[in-house]
Amino acid sequence: VHTTWCKITEKLLLDKGSPKTNKLEQIKTLNLSRLALKSQDLPVRLLSRLQCLEQWDLSGNRLQELPKNLELPALRSLDLSDNQLEDVTTLESLSNLEELKMEDNLYITVSDNYKLMALLPKLRIHNGKDVSTTANHLRYVYTENLRTRIIAVWEKSFCLPDPITAEKMSALEKDFVNTARQQVKFGPSSVSDFTKWRVENIAKEYLHSLTEPKKEPESKESVDTKENCVRSRRMTCFNTLTPRKKLRADLPASPAEASPRKSSLRKLETLTQTSAVRMSPRKISQPPSTPTRGQTTPRRGNVMLLKSLLSPLLCYLPLSIFPSVHVSFLQQPVCLKPLHVLQCHSKQDSSEDFSTQLWACAFQPVPDFNGTGGGSRLVATCGGDSLCVIDCETGLVMKKYKVPGEEFFSLAWSTVLMSRGGGASAQHCSILAAGGKKGLVKLIHPRNNMAYGEFRASRKALSVLRFNHRQGNFLFTGSYDNKIVMWDIGGVDSQYNYKVVQLLVLEISATPLHICLPPTSPSSHLLTACEDGLHCYNTQLGTNNTKRSEEMEITFPIYKKEDEHHDYHTIDGLSFLTDDIVASKNYMHGSIYLWSWSRTKAQRPDKKDRTVCAVVLAELQWANTEIPYLALNTCPGRAYIVCGDDKGRLWTYHVNDLQKNSFQTGKPILPTEVLEWPTPVRKGIGQVEGPTINSVAMDPELHYLVALSDKNMVIVWKREKSS
Repeated sequence: VHTTWCKITEKLLLDKGSPKTNKLEQIKTLNLSRLALKSQDLPVRLLSRLQCLEQWDLSGNRLQELPKNLELPALRSLDLSDNQLEDVTTLESLSNLEELKMEDNLYITVSDNYKLMALLPKLRIHNGKDVSTTANHLRYVYTENLRTRIIAVWEKSFCLPDPITAEKMSALEKDFVNTARQQVKFGPSSVSDFTKWRVENIAKEYLHSLTEPKKEPESKESVDTKENCVRSRRMTCFNTLTPRKKLRADLPASPAEASPRKSSLRKLETLTQTSAVRMSPRKISQPPSTPTRGQTTPRRGNVMLLKSLLSPLLCYLPLSIFPSVHVSFLQQPVCLKPLHVLQCHSKQDSSEDFSTQLWACAFQPVPDFNGTGGGSRLVATCGGDSLCVIDCETGLVMKKYKVPGEEFFSLAWSTVLMSRGGGASAQHCSILAAGGKKGLVKLIHPRNNMAYGEFRASRKALSVLRFNHRQGNFLFTGSYDNKIVMWDIGGVDSQYNYKVVQLLVLEISATPLHICLPPTSPSSHLLTACEDGLHCYNTQLGTNNTKRSEEMEITFPIYKKEDEHHDYHTIDGLSFLTDDIVASKNYMHGSIYLWSWSRTKAQRPDKKDRTVCAVVLAELQWANTEIPYLALNTCPGRAYIVCGDDKGRLWTYHVNDLQKNSFQTGKPILPTEVLEWPTPVRKGIGQVEGPTINSVAMDPELHYLVALSDKNMVIVWKREKSS
């Protein structure tokens, strides 16, 4: 192929880049292929101005390496195929790289490919194939095995010199590294070059960690709340309670099955256009219109009419304020009106099914190039043997996925990379994970109607699923065998091939009901609300063994009121309202706590007692009920907290500003607004009484609110534009 050498100038970069602009800082895509470029032809200072560059094509040149210290923070995709590369370590500075092509570089070995996975923490697609699971195995599991062996070498034969001098440390490092390279044997011989290189790096890091000054611990904030907490052990009286709602833990364990295998591709069942009969509260006399989209007549058998003569009663309640705690909110609460009530999870599609419990719902995220973004009006719901994707505006069930014999308890959306083959760049796609009684995780790509696989996460039922919002291929599953497992589900290719790897196991003392990852540190900490309390775990990969026990337990003031008839340790609601403020709910306690994650964590439990008391900022009044598993949720974008009760009502709280003052006993803050049950009616049956609201979800801008009930009803509320 004919190539012509060109000197890299600002004019050339502007000509070869897009979008067309006169500023290098605005270029997002750059094609410098087949210009006969050598490594010395790439000017670091000039190229470093490409701060928004996302895709770079350098294929068909004569590069032996990239310039060292070339930092392009926005670069996601790089094509280095058909070059003469010999050293891949110079790519280390491209830390945000997700996709790399390196075919037809004759000197690149398997060990070099492994080095790339270790050097580039976000690399997912290599030569058109998804390598995220292999890469994360190398970064964490393989690395941890090497580190364990390296430490054993040190403890057996080495110690720090006394006194420590630069000359002695230099000699010690050389001796220690050489010994570790010789003695540490691990992994296949085909990648021995990679293993020795990795051992050398880890040995140097370990030696430096022994002499570096340890970081000062975070300063403890003086808090008076410890007196409000009782660090008592678990009471045994919980079993004497007789809640009216069936406990999920009472479900039979799933039978033992063989090791997880990839399931064959299956198409999602798409429900024939199912629409809610809609009637605007402001246009009572107007008959509901019939949707015209599609060729078939929408089925209305499983849809209820909102009783038009009884518009929802909106109770505007005053705000009671604690001493020293200031809460402010919008002058007018968000005005939500009921839009649809759907029965889309019915057994055998029967309109008489008012027993199927609906457990979890979540809005689909709309990814940007980072894999994160806002929300859409599509919401996924699960309950019984089915999972539905609903368009909140139209009330249409866009997709429906059924698994006979399953009972879904949890679902979660994520964004992963999908390689498309044929030289095309990988793209982000939204997927759904769902699990329940059978202990299997189903992986679904709703946009393409594909249920592309499944894997066994537990021998018992799954209670909760949660993705890492910063690293979308990391999935946490909580199960009734008292474990939380962290998985790398990788991405998918154009044929929907995928691979799942287990990365971490957290030993829990009871069934996990909710999992929350701190918004600012989702890769280092995990909070889990359990049947016996709220527990915190260190989830930083590569720093500890792959099986871990809790780092600390967080206790609450209500614990001091426990007696032989009341155990408040079950946390059945948990969600972050801001980067720091957490909303949580204790079963049978008619209040919701708002507390500070950073101030609570700063207390640092001692070795004997792992408990710390939550630094409570406020207490919100909620319903008086003994029904468990009524999950709250938050909308950080609108500073809203919402929790349903056992009468079909939604308790809403708008917390616009909360000063970080210590909690003081007093009258709880009343809700901003209580949305009454909209009282839908069924033909021939009459009014449907308010059910228990198991779960709620809101899109990031609170355009829609979705509530799930224990009587097979999905209720969609819509915010009026004026609010």
